Amino acid sequence: MSLLKDKLKSKLSKKDLEKMPSSFDVVGDIAIIEIRHLKGKDKLIADTILDNLSNIKVVAKKVGEHKGKYRLQKLKIIGGEKRKETLHKESGVLLKLDVEKCYFSERLSSERLRIAKLVKLKERVLVMFSGIGVYCLVIARNSKVKEIYGVEANPVAHKYALDNLKLNKFENIFLYKGDVRKVIPKMKFDRIIMPYPKEAPKFLELALKYIKNNGTIHLYTFEHEEKFEELRKCYLKKFKSVKLNKCGAYAPRVDRVCLDLKL
Repeated sequence: MSLLKDKLKSKLSKKDLEKMPSSFDVVGDIAIIEIRHLKGKDKLIADTILDNLSNIKVVAKKVGEHKGKYRLQKLKIIGGEKRKETLHKESGVLLKLDVEKCYFSERLSSERLRIAKLVKLKERVLVMFSGIGVYCLVIARNSKVKEIYGVEANPVAHKYALDNLKLNKFENIFLYKGDVRKVIPKMKFDRIIMPYPKEAPKFLELALKYIKNNGTIHLYTFEHEEKFEELRKCYLKKFKSVKLNKCGAYAPRVDRVCLDLKL
């Protein structure tokens, strides 16, 4: 039983306790929990989190799914301070963001570090859909990359990315606001990262125009477990090497995966 469930077992009915999630996300000092099936329990759950976790200052609950052009999710504050902006630490960098106005998943921290560790000396890297700049910053901090270019369409996320660039004091990161189909710098890259699972496959042909010979593309997508091998074989028709990496569950028997595609 999780710590939260354990603290609530004397305050909730057995039926309600079964509806409680086993975990929740923590971004900076904000806890984000999904409790849409527990009506009337918001204050109790928020107070329990705040009373038992001193690092949490805000508790928000998810309202609906990620949706819209920028993959955003509506959040409702149910306890603590009335704000949605926070400062998050990951792999040696600081990240300032509004958890409702920017897409960000703290669950992908180990995956972002995995990518950073693959970057070789003096590579030039492009991050499509770069958001608040997290991939760019983690790579800059944890590799000997030459230059990193990030492109993001969400103006709010792009503004935070610029703030984060100043906050972390990197000079080899270059950020662009706009549609990646229109604003990619006219150069070739050693590595291209495409962290937008629902849409990334549609942009693969664009990435191929900007990748160097022998370069690597990291393409994220969603796939059913039973179709992993079929997916890998499909991409082997275009690439000489395809490695599939699981990056966490998305739905029952459906995972977010990263395909490391080597030309």
